[in-house]
Amino acid sequence: MSTTSYLSDRINSLSESATLKMTKLGRELAAQGINVISLSVGEPDFNTPDHVKEAAKTALDENYTRYTPVPGYPELRKAIVDKLKNENGLDYDISQIVVSTGAKQSLSNVILTLINPGDEVIIPTPYWVSYSEMVVLAEGKSVFIDTDIESNFKITPAQLEAAITPKTKVFMFSSPCNPTGSVYSKDELEALSKVFEKHPNIFIISDEIYEHINFIDKHESIAQFPSIRDRVIIVNGFSKAFAMTGWRLGYIAASKEIAAANDKMQGQTTSGTCSIAQRAGIAAYEGGLDSVNKMKEAFARRRQLVYDLLNDIPGVKTNLPEGAFYFFPEISSFFGKKDQNGNMINNSGDLALYLLNQGHVATVDGNSFGNDNYIRLSYAASDENLKEALRRIKEALAKLV
Repeated sequence: MSTTSYLSDRINSLSESATLKMTKLGRELAAQGINVISLSVGEPDFNTPDHVKEAAKTALDENYTRYTPVPGYPELRKAIVDKLKNENGLDYDISQIVVSTGAKQSLSNVILTLINPGDEVIIPTPYWVSYSEMVVLAEGKSVFIDTDIESNFKITPAQLEAAITPKTKVFMFSSPCNPTGSVYSKDELEALSKVFEKHPNIFIISDEIYEHINFIDKHESIAQFPSIRDRVIIVNGFSKAFAMTGWRLGYIAASKEIAAANDKMQGQTTSGTCSIAQRAGIAAYEGGLDSVNKMKEAFARRRQLVYDLLNDIPGVKTNLPEGAFYFFPEISSFFGKKDQNGNMINNSGDLALYLLNQGHVATVDGNSFGNDNYIRLSYAASDENLKEALRRIKEALAKLV
């Protein structure tokens, strides 16, 4: 009996996470003694701030080791409410906050509580690899709006309007964006909100996990517009800004009805998230943004470094991302070329594997993000590793004929 014959259609319909796959392949090469530089993973290369770690140690000493409320400790939810008010000018009650095991679970909870089979979810491309797979899991249908480097990977109100049908239930996007680093301005978000005003049955999932890694201005949330506020679900967390990826701590801010539905969903799956992580989260939000700003300064320097190095590679086309810590360069000029063994580069997946095997640099193919003409590079790495990785990439690409 084959494996797929007894597994559920649900799991057989899901694709493996491309970012995790490339990370795994890179580790396998490294295990063979090969020096692999990974630019594939979306993880800050900084340590969790000391005051956050100290809060976790204190929580252990104070025996915060029992089950937690499903939507999170009231103190953490209050800290999130205060953060949304003070940093974003948004008014929420703690009953509108649900804490989950990472922003990824928060996104999944929201999709599963909103989408019925056949409902359409509009997703601008490029998009984070798990968006479309979450829609598959909910038996919905993804409707993609394509963007490219010329538009800075952002959609227009006209494109949004054209994608809406009577079956549209959700619009899902991220700003700052993974994988492109694009950031929507207040004016651009307001223009999109005007479209949503005409379609009162559409909900908006706003993934704001990269909020604090923004190089152009203060973060703008689409939830700021009163006309659509009750239909916006903010998804955020602690992983990127506070280098807390392993702590698995995220949350949503939404209407009371949607929050209650997510509470119900989570109560039948994971229940409340880790008690120690939650106490650490309180310290993160109450401790200020000094550590965040220092990390942001390092990312800003690296962004310019990688931008200059990418522009020095013939055949590669890139823009200057406005947020997050990724580049999404256009690399289709290498399609149709062959490597030293005569193997054809047909797509971004072939190129990503070539760069891994030939240059020993792990990247992620653009097809996994919805656009096959690109690859994603993370610059959450040291200056030395970034310089060496881009040198290897340039050298490997020059060998294609």
